[in-house]
Amino acid sequence: MAVRFPLARPLCLALVLGAAGLAPAVAQQAEPPARQKKLPEAPAKLPKVDRTKNLDFLFGALKAAPDEVSAKHVEARIWAIWLQTPSDTAALLMSRAKTAVDAKKIEVAIKLLDSVIKLRPDYIEAWNRRATLYYMQNDYGRSLADIQQVLIREPRHFGALAGLGMIMQEVGNEKRALEAYRKALDVNPHLEKIPDQVKALTEKVEGRDI
Repeated sequence: MAVRFPLARPLCLALVLGAAGLAPAVAQQAEPPARQKKLPEAPAKLPKVDRTKNLDFLFGALKAAPDEVSAKHVEARIWAIWLQTPSDTAALLMSRAKTAVDAKKIEVAIKLLDSVIKLRPDYIEAWNRRATLYYMQNDYGRSLADIQQVLIREPRHFGALAGLGMIMQEVGNEKRALEAYRKALDVNPHLEKIPDQVKALTEKVEGRDI
């Protein structure tokens, strides 16, 4: 069932999108699809990694990966570093949030992630997962705000960039969606489905501009 915005939320959404030059697109937004959906997230199985492993090295290896298998291996190592919790308390709260999501208790999960973010605002994955939950509720304003926090802390977060593209596409701002998808692919050329989105949007957006 699609979740409609309460009366107080359109102002929040307009402020977030307006700051990014996106407010006009919201007026053209169709009714959100009545389906469960997720932003890009980590694979189910991740390798054990050293917290001090150099992300710069891994991102370089990701761009230079000779094939999809090698790329997925490097991508999983990057996700593993992002997901490492900064404290036992944060780990416990993240675990409880996952349990709540599995039980379809989304509001409970969001409150748990609120606590993680308050405790450790530097922990990227808490922002990223909360963005996903807001997106699942069709609360694009709050989802975008959390994606922005992810990208402030890690501009190379290809999951957040792809998620930004998905939201922009859904609210009808195809130009910004294309920009976000291209940035995601620049970081991670091996993302699934995104190249097809870029191809389709390039034809529509750049063809329209001519």
